[in-house]
Amino acid sequence: MAMKVLGSNQRTREKENTTRSEEMDQQSRMEDVFKLMEEGGHQQVVFCRDPGSGLKAIIAIHDTTMGPALGGCRMIPYPSTEEALKDVLRLSRGMTYKCGLADVDYGGGKAVVIGDPAKDKSPELFRALGRFVGGLNGRFFTGTDMGTTPEDFVHAARESKSFAGLPESHGGSGNTAIPTAFGVMQGFRATARHLWGTDSLKGKTVALQGVGKVGARVVDHLVEEGARCVIADVSPERTDRIQARHPGVAVMHVEEIHRADCDIFAPCAIGGVINDETVEELRCQAVVGSANNQLEADRHGDRLHEKGILYAPDYLVNAGGLIQVADELEGYNHERVMEKTRGIYDMLLRIYELSRREDLPTCRAADRLVLERLQRTTDLKRIFLGLDRRS
Repeated sequence: MAMKVLGSNQRTREKENTTRSEEMDQQSRMEDVFKLMEEGGHQQVVFCRDPGSGLKAIIAIHDTTMGPALGGCRMIPYPSTEEALKDVLRLSRGMTYKCGLADVDYGGGKAVVIGDPAKDKSPELFRALGRFVGGLNGRFFTGTDMGTTPEDFVHAARESKSFAGLPESHGGSGNTAIPTAFGVMQGFRATARHLWGTDSLKGKTVALQGVGKVGARVVDHLVEEGARCVIADVSPERTDRIQARHPGVAVMHVEEIHRADCDIFAPCAIGGVINDETVEELRCQAVVGSANNQLEADRHGDRLHEKGILYAPDYLVNAGGLIQVADELEGYNHERVMEKTRGIYDMLLRIYELSRREDLPTCRAADRLVLERLQRTTDLKRIFLGLDRRS
């Protein structure tokens, strides 16, 4: 009997030790989340789960100095929750900088849904997302991004008014690829002006990595202006469609396109394209594209500067879609959106000049301008508006 009691006590102690270990692991993971937030300067992270629809989502709010957080919602089958968290934190921070340079009164935020967009979508999933976003009471506005479409958010918008980029048939502003591609062209023209003294792209060679919704439109604009295009995409159907419209366009493998001998390399797909390996293999004079987070790390922007390759900060070049969505929230006007998007040209020239004058990498110059605007906005908000305050 004594042996049985001893065995029971031992099992109890082992169970208590296991419980304490699990609690410590859980606490460590939570501390890691706060550590990541502290490193990035984030205000809020919300984990959302709805068993009925299968929704697993994370919402990150980076900074609301300039206004409510604004950023798209992407759906990706992330291999782990940690990967999804890192992505949403990185992307939401980028949105703060994008809003700052685009001069819209919104801060940075982002949402990610963990799942396969080809298999896991349902009206109920997006309605559940709508209720979680609505629960933030206007602190965060979102819409389409990688893996999601305007039609997905028709369901979400039934639960909350915090969604934008809806189809025109549902009161939205329509396809954000139109102003995004237009903004990329402003980036090309400003880069051409800085490098070659003219806005013209005629005779220049542009290598595009990704010809999806935005990249395909950019190719159309470039061909129309007399530029030569080399393209690559993970989908052969996309490159085939481009060549059917423009037989003179050349095609390379997606893993080789960054090595193309060209004037401008244009990442228009995934992020992290400029990394330790690829930055040394570039054969271009400039990097200008629509992809988010093209630099794997800031040091790669420094390396581009050292190599004499001009880098157009992606969060400015691809801001056309953001400008449209922000305008939709205030009352959409197409002409106003295109005019504001045209301002990407002047802002980029300003960044290039600051970089040249102070021998500063363009990514650092752009960040400085954003931080200066955040400080000015903080100073402005010290002025009390009275009872009818708006912030």
